[in-house]
Amino acid sequence: MHVFVTGATGYIGSAVVRELIGAGHTVTGLYRSEEKAGGLKAAGAEALYGALDDPDTLRGAAAAADGVIHLAFTNDFSDFEGALALDMRAVAAMGAALEGSGKPFITTAHANGRAVDQAVLALAERGVRASIVSLAPSVHGEGDRGFVPMMIDIARAKGFAAYVGEGTNRWPAVHRLDAAVLYRLALESAPAGSRLLGAGDEGIPLREIAAVIGRHLNVPAVGITPEEAAGHFGFLGAIAALDIAALYGTAQAGPATRELLGWKPAKPGLIADLEEGHYFA
Repeated sequence: MHVFVTGATGYIGSAVVRELIGAGHTVTGLYRSEEKAGGLKAAGAEALYGALDDPDTLRGAAAAADGVIHLAFTNDFSDFEGALALDMRAVAAMGAALEGSGKPFITTAHANGRAVDQAVLALAERGVRASIVSLAPSVHGEGDRGFVPMMIDIARAKGFAAYVGEGTNRWPAVHRLDAAVLYRLALESAPAGSRLLGAGDEGIPLREIAAVIGRHLNVPAVGITPEEAAGHFGFLGAIAALDIAALYGTAQAGPATRELLGWKPAKPGLIADLEEGHYFA
């Protein structure tokens, strides 16, 4: 299958490209700089210059492919509504090229992105094998720049690794290489209209994550109140206090995804990955 991948040079996208090529697919990956293009070509993919605000390029690449995996997102937290609006336009452009084709179109769910998700699922009723992957909030592995590295930086700066309350609230997590396998399996076999959950660890207590961070930094792990969370963690404070496993319904959605696609996460879980030490180098 020839696959068009947006976000192909990113943390997750680069792993997806290698996973697809390793499984015998060919890939055209979207890029925005020559440096990024070199990485795509080295992986064995064709590099296509473009961006999410270039609907003609997106539409043409989607039409020429046998399937699309859409991973690109601006992650502009200063204008998140604008980022979602851009994502909607990109989905509309690629979706229009795929209507009636029966081709797979795999997208990624984002916070407050319900309107985009609804637009993707509507394509499933117009002849597109569209499905949505919701990734765990921590996609860990070499090169991670997400929530856990932020927690490590905060603990290093403030002299202790914090958790909120009793720290029993749970974070789902998935290794980036396991996530890449999930996207490939979704491309190959997910039924139209599927909602898939990428979680290898269904829920790790935040206190356990803080304990590992504290041990590696040689600082204490300390509970703070919900009122103190925003001051300590910044924008991450609201997230750090949530029982995300309950919000995601990982106890139901995780096993259902594995059964549907035969997905078997095989890489180290988050705690084991932290224990390997590369997060603290």
